[in-house]
Amino acid sequence: MSVDLRHDSPDYFQYEDHGRRWPFVLLAVVIGLLVLAGSGVLWVQRQVNPPGAPGERVRLTVEQGMSTSDIAALLEQEGIIASADVFKYYARLTGVGSIEAGDYTVEKKSDLSEVVKVLEGGAAKAEEEKVTIPEGLTLPEVAKIVGEMPGRSAEKFLALANGGTIRSQYQPAGNNSLEGLILPETYFVTKGDDETKILQKLVDAFDQLATRVNLTGAAAKFGITPYQMVIVASLVEREARVDEDRGKVARVIFNRLQEGMQLQIDATVLYALGRPQESVSFKDREVNSPYNTYRIPGLPPGPIANPGRKSLEATVAPPNGNWTFYVLTDPSGKHTFTNDYREFQNAVNKCIALGLCG
Repeated sequence: MSVDLRHDSPDYFQYEDHGRRWPFVLLAVVIGLLVLAGSGVLWVQRQVNPPGAPGERVRLTVEQGMSTSDIAALLEQEGIIASADVFKYYARLTGVGSIEAGDYTVEKKSDLSEVVKVLEGGAAKAEEEKVTIPEGLTLPEVAKIVGEMPGRSAEKFLALANGGTIRSQYQPAGNNSLEGLILPETYFVTKGDDETKILQKLVDAFDQLATRVNLTGAAAKFGITPYQMVIVASLVEREARVDEDRGKVARVIFNRLQEGMQLQIDATVLYALGRPQESVSFKDREVNSPYNTYRIPGLPPGPIANPGRKSLEATVAPPNGNWTFYVLTDPSGKHTFTNDYREFQNAVNKCIALGLCG
């Protein structure tokens, strides 16, 4: 039987001596593994020491209680490093020390050793000023605090906050107001930071926290937009007086929205009237405003204050419950929560008797 050994013959591969092929197959496998290994090493090198010059300088805020994983995710989010996972392994292998909360300036596309050096060096404070933004303030109230800092103007800060040049990633298109989109915290700012840089810092801190608590995912779960989630958090901030009530207030709001009930929240009336937190009369509840939730259905068009960390966290993950009413019934600030109208009326009477309701 004759065999055609030309390579274009279909019988060539069928009758070729298999004993002579395996070294070539083995060699091909070895070369393939070496290429993959080399590619892997090159990839890791690029993560540890990115090619090219470093990018722009980024102002980074490490918050109290952040873990190494949180910091790694923040560094990747800001474009300072390419891979959070690589940073975590690098930190573990090199024995990175503790990282204090505060503000850092780091260049994008930095070598990991440089990033670690900056973080281990501690947050800069020597030439900085401290400013504290309390929870629940409106933009004009925040502007007043900034305006009390040497060389800063409340008017300029407020104009910037309503001007649309500085924006939050959670700010809807066409909306220029940053009401509700700055994070109440204590900040360190350099003496040369003007109103623009200070506002940018406050907005960046809010965006970082909102992303970390998965504001967008929580909004989708409740069938509202991320911006509406901020609105809910602002209502929680102004209504809840003790931490344990924050999540329950959020749950009442979501329950009432789901059932098509008016929210009937006094804090929205006070915002419409431009008054501080105090009792609300029946006449007050008649004010003609898109923020008056005794008259409008659903949520008001925007936040009524800047919610703090605890209110944001409580809003994205409220406890389960069927409550649709809450009433202040304790001088300590605690509310009674119920879904029974008769129990609600009893709680209102108790509120009035204690002088807690108008």
